This record gives sequence, C-alpha cells and structure tokens, in this order.
Amino acid sequence: MTINQPAAQPNGGPRLEIEKLTLGYGDREVVHDLDLIIAPGEVTAIVGPNACGKSTLLRSMTRLLPPRTGRVLLDGKEVHATPAKQLARRMGLLPQSPIAPEGITVGELVGRGRHPHQRVMSRWSEADDRAVTAALRATDTIELIGRTVDELSGGQRQRVWIAMALAQETEVLLLDEPTTFLDISHQVEVLDLLTDLNRSAGTTIVMVLHDLNLAARYADHLIALHDGRLHSAGRPQEVLVPELVQDVFGMRSTVIQDPISDKPLMLPIGRHHVVALDAPS
Repeated sequence: MTINQPAAQPNGGPRLEIEKLTLGYGDREVVHDLDLIIAPGEVTAIVGPNACGKSTLLRSMTRLLPPRTGRVLLDGKEVHATPAKQLARRMGLLPQSPIAPEGITVGELVGRGRHPHQRVMSRWSEADDRAVTAALRATDTIELIGRTVDELSGGQRQRVWIAMALAQETEVLLLDEPTTFLDISHQVEVLDLLTDLNRSAGTTIVMVLHDLNLAARYADHLIALHDGRLHSAGRPQEVLVPELVQDVFGMRSTVIQDPISDKPLMLPIGRHHVVALDAPS
C-alpha cells in the first residue's frame, strides 16, 4: 500500500479534505473510514474496480450524500453545513449518466451552469453569455446550441454536460467518468480540455476514470480505492505499479514508462500471454 498524500496548502488553492468518512445506502456501507487530502490546484484521478465507492465518494464531496461518520471540509468548513448555492459557486459536479429535462436545448442546458452565480430576480448578464460561449467553444459544441439534448449522440451529449460544468466556473470541478460514451479521440480532447482548465485557471480537478493509463497520463495524483477503502495515493509513478493492479483489480500486469508522457503505462497480462511473459530468456 502506498499512501503519499499532498499536504494541505493554505495559499495553494482550495483545500478539500476528507476525515474519517464513512458512507452508505440503507444497510449497506460503501466507503469505510476514509482519510484523504485532495491536492489543491492540481488534477487528481480516482481509480478502482466497479462498486468500490468512487461515485459515492464524489456524491458526498458535493453534499449530495450525507456522511454516516466523518466529514468533508472545503477550506476548513464542513461541506454538508454549507448552503447549497454557496457551495455550487465553488464546487461543481458532473455526475455519471446525468438526465436532461425533455425538450431542453443545448444552450438552455449549458446556461443552467450559471444558476449558482445568479441572484433572485437577477437578469442574464454579459458575464453569463461569455461563460456559456466559452464553455461551448471549449467542448466543440457551439454549433449544437439550438438543438435539443434528446437528439444528440451519446458523445455529443457528454460534451454538452461537460460544457455545463465548465460554465459554472468553480474553483473545484468533480467529474464522474467524464469520458463515458466518447470515442478515443474525444476522450483525449476532453482530458486535454480539463488539463487546460487546470493550468490556465488553477481549477482543482477531481475525476473518476476507468482507464488506468489515461488516469496516469493526465493526473498529477492518483487515488486507488478497493472495497471502499483507500489502497494507495500519490504520484502516478508511485501508485500505478503491478502490485496495485493485482491487489485492486485482481489482474497480472507489467508497467513500463509511457514513451509519450513519461508516466507509467500498464500492460495487462491475459491468460494467452502468460507463457510469453514467463518463458526463460
């Protein structure tokens, strides 16, 4: 187990900390006694097998799921005690498989990202226009602005949801499997976009990803969960090792240096490749 978490930095961006957090649904406990520090102003990817608590953790970080024990802190203040609209101005969430109201257009949906910044009876402003336009351009969806979300392909719809999250203009952006439904070229475009947002605006990015190699390539930090508990945390080079892949995913692998990014690159070993790997040199 590798636990090498970043120190909370008072002047390095928003401090998002998780202390002794236990989460569950009904009689089922999903996340157990979790302690984490999210690196401020950096990109963090959460990885792990299905049903290990990744999405549940993101829901609690944005106060959608109250903790059974423990707490989530944003700059020292409990997230679950913060008014929803106030929190939404600082932290945005793109959930897994979001559902759009029937008949809503792309422009209307992306515009909803501006709601936390608007007061009662306030009018749509030039700042709102700029934020929505920038989000649509960044996700290559501006030509879809007048179309209904219902008629879009899965990949187009996912990019529109990401545009809505970008239009919210928060300090912290949480994304649950943002590359779902996207072909490989659009997966890379979306992750490039999130990296640009992090580097240009200093936005703290936390995303759940299934692809270990994309997670290692794009993240500054990896967090690996297993059975609702923290298995490893640290830089990709520290976390993505064959022992983790075996412990967390139950799969043999070898890890080499990615010639493109210099990050670790995991190569899975299936039953049909074991002989080649184990053959004497």
